Amino acid sequence: METPTLETDRLLLRAHRLDDFDVYAAMWRDPAVVRYFGGAPLTREQAWLRFVRHAGLWHHLGFGFFALEDKATGAFVGEAGVHELRRDIEPSVEGTLEAGWGLVPAAHGRGLSEEAMRGVFMWAEKSLPPLRTTCIVDTGNAPSLRVAQKLGFKEFSRTIYKGTQVIVFERSALSP
Repeated sequence: METPTLETDRLLLRAHRLDDFDVYAAMWRDPAVVRYFGGAPLTREQAWLRFVRHAGLWHHLGFGFFALEDKATGAFVGEAGVHELRRDIEPSVEGTLEAGWGLVPAAHGRGLSEEAMRGVFMWAEKSLPPLRTTCIVDTGNAPSLRVAQKLGFKEFSRTIYKGTQVIVFERSALSP
């Protein structure tokens, strides 16, 4: 499946494009971005592997992450969506729509993650089978914890993932 294009008030949610990659790699190299995503900046190679997996998820599963483009400037400002990563985590989130988001530092604090995810959920409700929706957030990531709560996620577990304490959230329905 090709990545659909969605619009919110301020964002265009679209497929990742090759010309996004340099900004994408810089985003995942920035300590302000990776602080709660494993803590270590990604190398260009690691960012590339993360970047190209998006096309594979859409192809094989019919869902994945969207690139976020600021409608006013045309700039790549991050990514958001739902995916299935078959994580080695207990309790398992395999078989769920695992929600996630990440923004370039200049886009932090503007409500764009919530706006993007509301657009994703509206699309998913119309386009995907009704699956349980989950997300995993580092316990220290106060901004993403607030986003998860605003989106209707409820904590169902605390666990360790890759050496970091995380909260596993779930939503009972896809509607925003």
